[in-house]
Amino acid sequence: MESLLIGINITLAIILVISVLLQKSEGGALGLGVSQDNFTSARSVGSFLTKFTAIIATLFIICSIAIVAISRDELRETQSVLEQQEEENSNLPQIPQSK
Repeated sequence: MESLLIGINITLAIILVISVLLQKSEGGALGLGVSQDNFTSARSVGSFLTKFTAIIATLFIICSIAIVAISRDELRETQSVLEQQEEENSNLPQIPQSK
């Protein structure tokens, strides 16, 4: 389950980066400057890309939180390093104490 969520998260991250780069640059940022002449209007495309980016970003954050929640549940089942060290020491033969 965790590996599936990681795959989805990577895919969402790639889509998010592409959607951000496709948006129109407003101040010399990282926009690619894609020509929007072939679309109906620049305003509707900008609105669509803005909403699409917001949706993908939200899904990315939700997926990231789900991955953290799943990995924390797996970590709670394991013991701490100190508890593991105590168990290993209890299995060792004990030195007899002198009187």
